Amino acid sequence: MSISKDVIKQCLISKQREVDEAVIVNRPIDFEENGNYVIVGVRHAGKSYLLYQRVRQLQTAGKGWDEILFVDFEDERLAEFQTEDFNSLLEAHLELYGKKPVVFLDEVQNIPHWDKFVRRLADAKYRVYVTGSNAKMLSKEVATTLGGRFFIYDAYPYSFKEYLAAQQVELKEHWEYETIQRSEVKRHLNEYFYYGGLPEILSFKNKRAMLSSLYQKIYLGDICARNNIKNDRVLNILIKKMAESVKQPLSYNRLKNVIVATGSPISVPTTIDYVGYAADSWLILPMENEVGKLTEKETQKKYYFIDNGLLNLFLMNSETSLLENMVTVELFRRYGKENVYYLNADKEIDFIVPDKKLAIQVSYSIKDETTYNREVPPLVKYAKAHKDWKCLLITYDEEGTEEGIPVVPVWKWLMKV
Repeated sequence: MSISKDVIKQCLISKQREVDEAVIVNRPIDFEENGNYVIVGVRHAGKSYLLYQRVRQLQTAGKGWDEILFVDFEDERLAEFQTEDFNSLLEAHLELYGKKPVVFLDEVQNIPHWDKFVRRLADAKYRVYVTGSNAKMLSKEVATTLGGRFFIYDAYPYSFKEYLAAQQVELKEHWEYETIQRSEVKRHLNEYFYYGGLPEILSFKNKRAMLSSLYQKIYLGDICARNNIKNDRVLNILIKKMAESVKQPLSYNRLKNVIVATGSPISVPTTIDYVGYAADSWLILPMENEVGKLTEKETQKKYYFIDNGLLNLFLMNSETSLLENMVTVELFRRYGKENVYYLNADKEIDFIVPDKKLAIQVSYSIKDETTYNREVPPLVKYAKAHKDWKCLLITYDEEGTEEGIPVVPVWKWLMKV
């Protein structure tokens, strides 16, 4: 049964009020004036607020709600929405306002043939903004259908700068030299380090409990439901092992053996599928070896988590893992996940960004001699062989220079001080 246009109108009007009342932290995305966008990323990363941000920009430029159509497909009143209802969206808005709108479709991924609808809109010269939370938004089929009509934007949880803005921290010029402001930044860094930057978490006192609830009900639950996984215990073991192995290349065969050792039979192909499902949901972020052979690139990846708070659910006393994960997400945010690698050859380097000629080693502290000898000499050797590259070592709070390599505390690196 089709959804009535009266229900659609109710949804449109109530969403307008919600967007108008929302408190928005502006994020650094430069929307092309004549561009169409598909914004993808993990659930609760703030994709909807990026749409709100764009609505505010359009309103500032003079457009009103009579020229903006915003649909939230997580509205329970639209639970039965089907492909044939898409036209009713345009008709409902036209009946209300009589104008051709800019179209915003939030969390549309579960509606059949959404991609064909937005392509039709783009062909008809509508401006279209779409968000979604899974691989359906980036499948080869969808990319083929959309052609070159849409920009793809990866949405991550808050960067540390955005996190501070959301916490209403106002920094003065040269704040890093002021004891009080520097201490305030470090205090917030400690919370960001352990609990991450998912926007929804900021307002909760018991952040760990909220993160656990999000993981169990949203991330794990969504992966199982979307991929028809009956036994979530096996998937949970696999994700836990990937969390414990952050920083280390992890083969599918090793993952399979860990799961089998718990008494749950699983094949390598099923293991590969499960890892793919977790990556498709944006819960985990795979990273390839920059110099590996094709088979090694596919079978010896490192796996990081989209958010430190989610990773920390699985770890105890693993500050270096959390630090490396934090740096990973920031590198992906800055340079794109397809442009960041690890290097495991004659030298072991945590991160390589070839396009930027950037090499980074990460260690919570290098005061310990064993840690120093593991982290510093490989980077020094790499720097000598790549004199035109920028090489640095990121720590939690140590600063200086070691054998010509800048040692930078992570708070300075995150803030680009």
